[in-house]
Amino acid sequence: MSSMDLLVIVSTAVALLAIAIGVIGPAIAMGRSITQALDALARQPEAEKSIMRTLFIGLAMIESLAIYVLVVVLIVLFRNPLIEYLLPG
Repeated sequence: MSSMDLLVIVSTAVALLAIAIGVIGPAIAMGRSITQALDALARQPEAEKSIMRTLFIGLAMIESLAIYVLVVVLIVLFRNPLIEYLLPG
């Protein structure tokens, strides 16, 4: 096995691990925010529009964190900066 094969295998494994860890945080945050929004709706049903608007804005911000993780992992997978050190020349 060449060093290039090893780099591809290791970077793929690390990318999978990064996606797994990078999505856990936003998933927990989304669950907690939805739980809190439902709790607030149960306490004050008349404030439904305000709560739902704020909830959706917050969920969009939380989801952007998971998208940033995906973008960084795809950049590392398809344009790995470490490959330059292994290529001859």
